[in-house]
Amino acid sequence: MTRFIFVAGGVISGVGKGVATASIAKILQSKGFRVSAAKIDPYVNVDAGTLNPLEHGEVFVTSDGTECDQDVGNYERFLDQEFSTVNYLTTGRVYQAVINRERNLEYDGKTVEVVFHISEEVILRLEKAAKKDKADFILVEVGGTVGDYQNLLFLEAARMMKHRMSDRVLFVLVTYLPVPENVGEMKTKPTQHAVRALNAAGIQPDIILARAKAPVDKPRKRKISDFCNVDEQDVISAPDVESIYEIPLNFEKDNLGDRILKKFGLKPRRKDLREWQKLLRKIRAHKKLVRVGIVGKYFSIGDFTLMDSYISVIESIKHAAWANNREPQITWLSAEKYTEGGKTLAELKEFDGIIVPGGFGTRGIEGKIKAIQFCREKKIPYLGLCLGLQLALIEFARNVCGLKDATSREFVKDAKTPVIDVMPDQKVLLEEKRYGGTMRLGSYPCRIKKGTLAYAAYGSGNISERHRHRYELNNEYREALQSKGMVFSGVNPDRDLVEIAELKEHPFFLGTQFHPEFKSRPLRPHPLFRAFIKASCKT
Repeated sequence: MTRFIFVAGGVISGVGKGVATASIAKILQSKGFRVSAAKIDPYVNVDAGTLNPLEHGEVFVTSDGTECDQDVGNYERFLDQEFSTVNYLTTGRVYQAVINRERNLEYDGKTVEVVFHISEEVILRLEKAAKKDKADFILVEVGGTVGDYQNLLFLEAARMMKHRMSDRVLFVLVTYLPVPENVGEMKTKPTQHAVRALNAAGIQPDIILARAKAPVDKPRKRKISDFCNVDEQDVISAPDVESIYEIPLNFEKDNLGDRILKKFGLKPRRKDLREWQKLLRKIRAHKKLVRVGIVGKYFSIGDFTLMDSYISVIESIKHAAWANNREPQITWLSAEKYTEGGKTLAELKEFDGIIVPGGFGTRGIEGKIKAIQFCREKKIPYLGLCLGLQLALIEFARNVCGLKDATSREFVKDAKTPVIDVMPDQKVLLEEKRYGGTMRLGSYPCRIKKGTLAYAAYGSGNISERHRHRYELNNEYREALQSKGMVFSGVNPDRDLVEIAELKEHPFFLGTQFHPEFKSRPLRPHPLFRAFIKASCKT
């Protein structure tokens, strides 16, 4: 019998619902329960694939090819288990399903209404996810902020579930307690208003996670308890921490796991966060730095830097650095400033390793190519991810193979030398303007050659990795690149597509067509990131 825990956010967006949801799930998993999670996004988009990363953050891809919110990545990293399309809901996806059923006469001629039918579709999907994952608990993160018009239907579905199965549904509100500089006192009033907004949707929170820059003291807990109608023990302090992986242990200081189980009339089957505690000790112990530069373009939004655009890459670097007993120092490097080359490229020597991650479009492309050339010639460890592989091949074709016009069909539609070309099946989709959910998505097999960097990293010749792209190396140029020293160490056996390319006479120069960052875990770093950081530590 599955219990449902809904996690909503109050006061401000970006309050940390995703990591809070993942942390609660981790705590319950550590107590011996089977745990799953689901993310509800209040967007009309059917999936996250068409969303701008500068506005929404990274698009995470599951093994079955679902383009979803970055929080699903947090769930996978914390729980070390894979999720799929049933674990991700959007307004668009829900409405699309209901409309399709109406068109197919599956409602037997009834009037189809927002309330009941849309809310009922949400409930059916959550129950399907719970059944598929055979979960004792499913954590359901409701996107947006309490009081938003967009997520009201999802809160209504949650209310309906509470009414139908009161002993199997619990509500957690992640809220924020500001400390105004000119006042110097932690304020609870915004939290009180957030709870009242949730009450207006017919929901009373059972637990309040009180986010703040410092631990919430007893007077503030008592005040929240009195004005928000929750037990004082159910006000959980959630102060800012250096690493998100501290959060489960932080919550457990206020006995969050036991409070949840008590409300469901359950007892722990075991208590085992030892591996997590060991990880935290390792994180805190490292003093020696490994300096990694990320050359990208999805950084700036106004006057601010949005790290969420590359969150899986960032976390993968951290996992690998800790495994190599180093503290990662990550620096954002704007590709556009390298376009002209010259003195600015010299700053790349300050780093132990450079990564060019995935991306789309032409902005910053020539700057990335210049940075890759600098890394190749100056023997700086380099890891290219998806676009980072494609640009490494273009750079090699231009500057080593003498193919001066080498480019990608993505950048130049009538390219004379399309070293990177659109996949044949993708060409039809692009011509028909079928963009959403149509890229090469999800897990595909890859066969790795022995005696290569990739084989040494994986320790295996057969792997499976996740993809998200439309363009590939044009096999017409494969022999020309190989003849000059490019090693194609990983190939898809079904379609003979290049998945990994590397150079021998270099400390570490490797690119992947897939996205290894989607499979890295804090307790199980991805082999390629681990190998890249190990090589970077030697420079």
